[in-house]
Amino acid sequence: MGFRLSKIYTRTGDAGETGLADGRRVAKDHPRIEAMGEIDTLNSHIGLLLATLQPLSKQHPGLSDVIAVLEPCQHRLFDLGGELAMPDYQALQPAEVERLELAIDRWNEVVGPLKNFILPGGSQVVAQAHICRSLARSAERRCQQLNAQEPIRKEGLAYINRMSDLLFVAARIIAHHQQVSEVLWQAAPKRAD
Repeated sequence: MGFRLSKIYTRTGDAGETGLADGRRVAKDHPRIEAMGEIDTLNSHIGLLLATLQPLSKQHPGLSDVIAVLEPCQHRLFDLGGELAMPDYQALQPAEVERLELAIDRWNEVVGPLKNFILPGGSQVVAQAHICRSLARSAERRCQQLNAQEPIRKEGLAYINRMSDLLFVAARIIAHHQQVSEVLWQAAPKRAD
């Protein structure tokens, strides 16, 4: 992209509207802007997750693989945001969805089948991975709301869906490499009446 921002504020959004890349003006709470905002929030939290993983990878070399899988995700999420900002723009390819699926399958082989529900926790970085997972689900809901009004490319919908799956398994593989126990859900004790 050759376009660069030379001025950060424009004063054109003060009345509650923002501009899309195709020149349309929409309300700042339009489903398209909501979806873009949720993807941006997810991307920011993945950045925090990666910044937390970097120093830990020196102690736990297996975390380098998690970093290698997640780093391109930030760029692809930015691409997805671009597709939402410019509806005719197409950046995400089916190969990106397949890349996430391969990582999910590879990590699942290491951590094994799920035997119980898992709660966020165990370590700060595991909890951050779960925050990212929940934000991916929120972004997916916003994308589906937009899709109900204005169709989105299937690659974008599939990618954001796989992101939450990837981040769930990432939390598990991070716990594995850190050698911390996953926090398993426990049912409330039955009352003795």
